[in-house]
Amino acid sequence: MNNQTVTATLSTQDVSEIVAQLKAAREQLDFLIGLTPQERRQIPKMGLKAQTFTTRALDMAAQHIDMMPRHIDVEEARRDLALFEALNPILQAVNHFKELLEDTQMLAGSEAYAAARLAYNSAKVTGKNRGLDDVIEDLSQQFRKSRRSSAAAQSPASQSQTA
Repeated sequence: MNNQTVTATLSTQDVSEIVAQLKAAREQLDFLIGLTPQERRQIPKMGLKAQTFTTRALDMAAQHIDMMPRHIDVEEARRDLALFEALNPILQAVNHFKELLEDTQMLAGSEAYAAARLAYNSAKVTGKNRGLDDVIEDLSQQFRKSRRSSAAAQSPASQSQTA
């Protein structure tokens, strides 16, 4: 189990400044394009092998432009390749940043939830008839609802596996 803890805080001002910086970076990359899920599935994707192929094929096309169809714009294709390559380190940095954000948020949430469960369980033991009965009952109802809904979601799958 992970023994790391999160002890940081972010003020509303900090969050606003970070979001503004991300927005500024987005505005600097004003040419970015959003694809639909269908477009993502349908377009050819360039990995390392396809990148090598693309470079070599465009070099060949540039050297033998007289043999190429007129509608092929080799220079535009080279600019696309250069953009692909230039975006790679940015994408790697953003992916790493996103992973750190997600991991930190997950750990902070886990720590808060663990503390809340400990407080709830302690209140169930020591808080009866001491003014916490209504709060304990309310919390127990919320806990039952979340456990029931997750059990119901798992139940049909379990039943179909045993049938």
